[in-house]
Amino acid sequence: MSGVIVKNLVKKYNSDVTALNNVNIEIKEGEFFALLGPSGCGKTTTMRCIAGFETPTSGEILFNDKVVNKVPANKRNCGMVFQSYALFPHYNVFENVAYGLTIREFYNGSFGSKISSFARLLSRRLAKPPKHIVDKVSEALDYVELGHLAERGTNELSGGQQQRVALARALVMEPSVLLMDEPLSNLDKKLRNTMRTTIRRIQQDVGITTIFVTHDQEEAMSMADRVAVMKDGEIIQNATPTELYSNPATPFVADFVGSSNIFEGQIVERTATGSVVKMEHFTLKSNFSKEHKDIKVLIRPEGMEIYAKDTAVNHENIIEGKVIMHTYLGPNIRYDVKVGKHEIGIEKIYVPGERVLTNGEDVKVTVDPERVLII
Repeated sequence: MSGVIVKNLVKKYNSDVTALNNVNIEIKEGEFFALLGPSGCGKTTTMRCIAGFETPTSGEILFNDKVVNKVPANKRNCGMVFQSYALFPHYNVFENVAYGLTIREFYNGSFGSKISSFARLLSRRLAKPPKHIVDKVSEALDYVELGHLAERGTNELSGGQQQRVALARALVMEPSVLLMDEPLSNLDKKLRNTMRTTIRRIQQDVGITTIFVTHDQEEAMSMADRVAVMKDGEIIQNATPTELYSNPATPFVADFVGSSNIFEGQIVERTATGSVVKMEHFTLKSNFSKEHKDIKVLIRPEGMEIYAKDTAVNHENIIEGKVIMHTYLGPNIRYDVKVGKHEIGIEKIYVPGERVLTNGEDVKVTVDPERVLII
């Protein structure tokens, strides 16, 4: 296993397109690290530079404190799981997983093993794989719970099974770093949830340093030890999922990581416990403050409570508005409430038998001061 350090990484194309601008990352040995951001933000380019598929314009990449910029991709001992899985359709499951081991034997083995491995690359019928390869492939397939499908063609597998074959093929090489480029994007929601659990379990069991690229904040937040949010080739914030969600560094991070209500406002008073913030149509007390007056306020949808207008409410932060839409989401109900020119999203746990507020109904919304974040 290796720790990975990226120092001042810059990648330019044609001298005028900057894909990466001074990217700095330090990934601990055995850590599950996610690169999160919208399409075109530079996350895949960062991974390709780490893997050796792209040459940085400047900066350094280190594995275990050793600079690997000039080390070719096939010598960096990285395992790669691609978005498309990149399985060989003419090989069965066993042969796909064994492929990397066979290639390694072909280049590094004795003359006899070169002949045997070349024959196996042409057809498994020409030569049987040696016991050490059979054992390693079987172990990898058992790890991803596909040992019983070793002889099956990859075109006969479901999407989730193909994804696990791709994962086994990477793990069987015993890489020091595992790289995964949006490997769950082709799966349906239920299967993605299952595979998230499977990948995280295997990563923790093996203890391998893993870098996971995704545009899906739910994937990153549920799987990673730390997440780097990227935008326009730069890292905007690098933190644990809890820190990202509860204390986003910028409005972009707040909006990208989870649902959010963001308002422009001004600090009109500073108090012993925080500040008083005035928005266009309402004023709120907050347990937070900033030095400058013009700020932005973040309130998460689950951080508010909603009541019918005639309900007696004793609270220091009350906002009055009108329900314009209610959406039943199973365990939750989402209300979209119009307040002046603003639309506020509110999510609350649905209690069976509780009255659902209707569209057009006047309501009161409350939010505790510790939920009024200033960014």
